[in-house]
Amino acid sequence: MGFVNKLRNELIDIVEWIDDSRHTLVWRFPRYHNQIKNGAQLIVRPGQVAVFVEQGKIAEVFEPGTHTLSTANLPILSTLKGWMHGFDSPFKAEVYFVTTRQITEMKWGTPNPVIVRDPDFGPIRVRAFGTYTIKAIDPEALLRELVGTDGSFESDEITVLLRSIINNAFAEVVAKSGISVIDLASNYADLSEQIRQACINQVDTEYGLDFPQLYIVNISVPEEVEKALDARSSMGMIGHLGAYQQYQLGQAISTAAANPAGGLAAAGIGLGMGMAYTGQMIPTHGNPAAVPPVPSQAGAQWHVAVNGQPTGPFNMLQLQEAVASGQLTGASLVWCTGMSTWAPASTVDDLAVLFTTPPPIPKGQI
Repeated sequence: MGFVNKLRNELIDIVEWIDDSRHTLVWRFPRYHNQIKNGAQLIVRPGQVAVFVEQGKIAEVFEPGTHTLSTANLPILSTLKGWMHGFDSPFKAEVYFVTTRQITEMKWGTPNPVIVRDPDFGPIRVRAFGTYTIKAIDPEALLRELVGTDGSFESDEITVLLRSIINNAFAEVVAKSGISVIDLASNYADLSEQIRQACINQVDTEYGLDFPQLYIVNISVPEEVEKALDARSSMGMIGHLGAYQQYQLGQAISTAAANPAGGLAAAGIGLGMGMAYTGQMIPTHGNPAAVPPVPSQAGAQWHVAVNGQPTGPFNMLQLQEAVASGQLTGASLVWCTGMSTWAPASTVDDLAVLFTTPPPIPKGQI
């Protein structure tokens, strides 16, 4: 009986998996050459199921709990014959534990830019990344399609496949959404759910997996597109810049009048202003030559715009000195009482004479 007792001690009487990993989807119980004792205890913990496989066929799937194993609760094994020894009939079977809890901290991203047609900017290359979780919902399909005979199957082994599925779903969903890249951020939640559903439709029946959660963390565009978007935003603000500048000039006139400068040189910088800036400041109503009429005023006090800020007031003598020194040009914007808006100095009747070139001195008069 010593030989029989030795065999009895080698039989496995407790089958369990203490899962101390975070990314293991399937783990096969290490049976080696031992057999499972008829009447052994199977312990399946929460977040697990146990799958018995005999000769390539799934015999039974056990839910969480403690189960007593016998040929009575394993119908496919009921035809097995026990050894003709002095102990209960043993049997051989592969036992796979499948994790049914969510596998978290999974990340996805587009390895290459995805071209989408933006309704405002046309074709644009975008990149995206995010996170997702997976969960086994059909252990039989998972074993059949992905695991095979692997002793341990990690989630990392299918990340390439899952990321490819997510990337394809992302490209399809974003392309069909018709949402401009400017508005993508405000639609992350809706787009994420659409991508998740598209992925579920592909993996649930085929691989026995589910995507309980999937999130878009960021969608980015190339640097040159970002600069174009920034420029567009700036142009939206500049749309009202002319009125804002005129308001600033008008508000500053009273302050400038109370603090007259000793000359244009006191302004600290030159007074030359580009005609492009002049065009922004003067409402011409489609006629570039149209200038608001300026009443002729003897001894008028003039204000000159320097870098968008009014300076002055100045009298005619001071303006003549500024023209002679090159600080005041015909393009410089000026204003005085009675004018409806600022205008280039050369277009104002009272100042145009300052920019008239004197005739040459006749010979013999020197």
